[in-house]
Amino acid sequence: MQRLALQIITGAGFIYGGVLSHSTGQLALFLSLASCAGMTYLQYRSATSKEIYKKALESTLGPDFKQSIDPNRQAVLRTGSSIKDWARPFDMKRTGVKRITNISYGDAAKRRNLLDIYQPTAAREGGYPVLLQVHGGAWIIGNKEQQALPLMYHLAQRGWICISINYRLSPTATFPDHIVDVKKAIAWIRQNISEYGGNSDYFAITGGSAGGHLSSLAALTPNKAEFQPGFEDLDTSIDAAVPFYGIYDFLDRHHILGSMGMEKQLAKLVFKSSPQEQPELWDSMCSESQINSKAPPFFIIHGTHDSLAFEEAGEAFANALGASSENPVAYASVEGAQHAFEIFHSLRTENTINAVTEFLEWSYADKKRKPI
Repeated sequence: MQRLALQIITGAGFIYGGVLSHSTGQLALFLSLASCAGMTYLQYRSATSKEIYKKALESTLGPDFKQSIDPNRQAVLRTGSSIKDWARPFDMKRTGVKRITNISYGDAAKRRNLLDIYQPTAAREGGYPVLLQVHGGAWIIGNKEQQALPLMYHLAQRGWICISINYRLSPTATFPDHIVDVKKAIAWIRQNISEYGGNSDYFAITGGSAGGHLSSLAALTPNKAEFQPGFEDLDTSIDAAVPFYGIYDFLDRHHILGSMGMEKQLAKLVFKSSPQEQPELWDSMCSESQINSKAPPFFIIHGTHDSLAFEEAGEAFANALGASSENPVAYASVEGAQHAFEIFHSLRTENTINAVTEFLEWSYADKKRKPI
């Protein structure tokens, strides 16, 4: 929308300056108008995400699912967004949120076992429920300061405590090092978050791309001993998961990826082996292989135009999980969205964080209703 407005203003200025008196200027104006029309269409597609999320949540949780949320928490839900919410796409900070940086949760080299806490400044009765964010970057790049900032600031402003982590990266690290670090962070948070006002009785996880893989894998493998060596007895269970555009099946069991798969790169940089050499390792690292009936509630989000993680694979994972899990599995296929579409503020991003907040508030309320 910002580019569209700028282009319209610029075009009006050129017309005022007499550009239409020349054939070249007329051609430029035509191309500019065509570009404006294209951007208007893209803006329309972004706006449709609100209805897509509404349909995904209501079809899974029920048309009146928000009525099960405590009225005080319903009051913090945002039904829409205004232009001030997304007019400045890179303005991440929000009032009422304190960021505490670079807290150590492990002993990995090169400062990879560090986390940041996005802490509400206002107290919350019973403590803040917890959301852990796992960054993406193909398991070889990425940092905790780079992703999901709109979501974390939004939630922290509404009484959630959010934590983003670094974890060991390949090629130095080898699977399952990455998920071991995620589990390490979960264990640390459960033991220590009360010092920051958090209440780990409710613990959700999210992440995009490689973080979508790791967050889903963590949610599906609570207390799995081989993923938490040396801290096998610590609690790493998760109450809800919201993976974005993740890679859930390295073995391409649904024959979706074909020649577009990443087997060679993964074998060289991340697994340090081929599927034939270590089939059990490759299988164990697939979120789809870890599907079970006790999986927590999931809200899986994928863009239809994702060129790095195919939407069809995300849908296949959601369908397989939904067929097995005793808990709800919502799936949103976001029309026109590319990979990492929600990293910066936009109309689509605001619709996304509104929907994720609704899901997490529903999940939190649902857990509180259940007997311990």
